[in-house]
Amino acid sequence: MAGKSAEIPGQDSPPSLVDRVRDGLVDRAVDRPTQADIAGVVGALDDATGAGVEQVRTLTREFSGLGELAVPLCDPQVTDVLINGPGPVWVDRGHGVEPTHLHVGDAQTCRRIAVRLAAACGVRLDDSRPFADGILTDLPPGVVAGGVRVHAVLDPPAASGACVSLRALSRGHGDLAALQRTGMFPDEVAARLRELIAARRSFLVSGGTGAGKTTLLAALLHEVPAGERLLLVEDTPELVPEHPHVVGLRTRDAGADGAGGVDMRMLVRQSLRMRPDRIVVGEIRGAEIAELLLAFNTGHGGSAGTVHANSLAAVPGRLTALGALAGMPAETVARQVGDGVDTVVHLSRVAGRRQVSQIGRLSGDDGRLRVDTCWDRTW
Repeated sequence: MAGKSAEIPGQDSPPSLVDRVRDGLVDRAVDRPTQADIAGVVGALDDATGAGVEQVRTLTREFSGLGELAVPLCDPQVTDVLINGPGPVWVDRGHGVEPTHLHVGDAQTCRRIAVRLAAACGVRLDDSRPFADGILTDLPPGVVAGGVRVHAVLDPPAASGACVSLRALSRGHGDLAALQRTGMFPDEVAARLRELIAARRSFLVSGGTGAGKTTLLAALLHEVPAGERLLLVEDTPELVPEHPHVVGLRTRDAGADGAGGVDMRMLVRQSLRMRPDRIVVGEIRGAEIAELLLAFNTGHGGSAGTVHANSLAAVPGRLTALGALAGMPAETVARQVGDGVDTVVHLSRVAGRRQVSQIGRLSGDDGRLRVDTCWDRTW
C-alpha cells in the first residue's frame, strides 16, 4: 500500500479525546454511536472548536473497534489484514501478503488492539483465555465488507506480541454471475452450479485456507428460491448470503465454571427441529458430521457445507477421518455420504486467483467412499 508510513497510536495520556467522547456517549446512553452522535459529543466538549470531518471519521473507526485497521479494509480488493506483533500491518489482495504503510510500534499496542477488537465482538480475551474469535458487523463508513471476522492471540502464547487476523466477509460477490466475472469459473461450471441448486442436490465446497469456499457457498445460497428457509450453523458467522429467509446459529464457549457451552454438533441437532428447507454448515471440522449426514439423508435435500481439503481426491479421506471423530466406522461414513451428498466443488488458489478447479461426484455403495471427477479445469 503506497503512502507515508503511519504509526498506529498507543494508549494516549489520560484523559484522551477518545476517553472523553466515550464518557459523553455513555452519558447520552448511546451504545452504538453513529457519526452524528460522535460529532454531537465532540461539539459539546468545553474546549471544542467544532468537529472536523476527519476527526469524526477517526473516532468512528476507533469506536467500531477497528481503529486505523479500517483504512486497508476500505480497499475492496483486501481480503485479510494481519498484525504479527510489533511491525508493519500486512494485507492480502489476492496476490500474497504485502506490508502496508501502517505500523504497530510495540507489544503493548498490539495487545491493546487485540483486546479492543475482542471486546467489540463481545468475546473475552485475557491471560486466562488468550485466544478469541468473533465478528464485527457495525463497521465504520468506507469499509466495504459485509462483516469482519476477528481472530486474536495474546502473547503468550504468541511469541513476540499479540497477533490479529482480520478477514473481510464480502457482500460484493452476491451471486454466481459476479463471481464468474472475477474468473472463478467458466460458463460450463456456472450452469452446473445453478443446476445443483435447482435440483436440490446436497453438496460440499472443498479447498484450502483462503481458497474462497465461504464466498462461493454464499453465492450459491443466493440462488436458493426465496420461499425456502435456510439454517446456517457456524463457529464464527462468516456466511453473508443475500437471501430473505436466513436463520443463523453459532457456537458458544463454556463459561468459567465449564458450563453453558454450545458446540457444532448440538447446533446441527437443534437445527433439524427448526423446520429447515436446507441446513448449511459453514465448516465441517468434527463430530457434527454425524448429525449433518443424518440431515442429508432425511429429507433435507439441497443442504451444504464446506470442508478443508488439499485436493478433490483428498475429500473422501477427510470425511472418513471426521466420521471417526463421531465414532462412525468407515463403511458407515461411506454409505451415509454416498446416499446423502451428491457433489463436491473443489476450489484452488493459483497465482493469487481463487478458481473452481474440479467438480466430483461422491459414492460409497460398496462400503468404500470415493469421488469421481466429472469436471476438471485445464490449467
